[in-house]
Amino acid sequence: MRWQTIKAILKKEFVTYFNSPIAYIFIGVFLVVSMWLFFQDFFLLGQATIRGYLSLLPWIFLFLTPAITMRLWSEEKRSGTIEVLLTLPVKDSEVVMGKFLSSLAFLGVNLLLSLTLPITVAIMGPLDIGPVIGGYLGALFLGAAYLSLGLYISSLTRNQIVAFLLAIVASFIFFIIGSNMVVDSVSLWLAKILSFIGLGSHFANIAKGVLDSRDVIYYVTFIAFFLFLNTRSLSSRHWK
Repeated sequence: MRWQTIKAILKKEFVTYFNSPIAYIFIGVFLVVSMWLFFQDFFLLGQATIRGYLSLLPWIFLFLTPAITMRLWSEEKRSGTIEVLLTLPVKDSEVVMGKFLSSLAFLGVNLLLSLTLPITVAIMGPLDIGPVIGGYLGALFLGAAYLSLGLYISSLTRNQIVAFLLAIVASFIFFIIGSNMVVDSVSLWLAKILSFIGLGSHFANIAKGVLDSRDVIYYVTFIAFFLFLNTRSLSSRHWK
């Protein structure tokens, strides 16, 4: 893959987000909702910690990331511009990677703006920085996994709403299957498999402030797998 081509697609897609008020609405809703939910219990606990906020992020991402990815392929298919885009002298994998990185950059902007929260908490009391770094790093990995899944689903339909709803359902399934609620209700051997497959269990590990190579490898593999499926779904257009 050629980085210059990926960079050009990344820049084009990223700028497109901010060419409409939708991006600012996404950012505003994300910040307002997440901080409102967090501060509901923060003052009752009386502790300088953002653990409650970090536990909310996976659930907020279930709706935010599909909203980010739903138009990336669906809109291209609906408007017919996908054929023009893919007849240019670029590889399918380069287009997929460019769109994925642009969506990840947009998600990164949301997380960057939310740093005002740990800064505020740190002013109020001594804040343990380890879990904060781990939590944000875990959120970035989890968000990237959600985005790769949502991007693939968006390539399967022309309808943005369908892409949005399917991405929510698929992301929820991958997140919840590794949770204690599911793991504790099955046999031991199946529990180990589900715990490994589940996105949530790996996020919980990183959010503790301990970066395990197994969690990183899992996320990288998950992301690469769905980006590969995305590329294959585009390649299938040749026989249609």
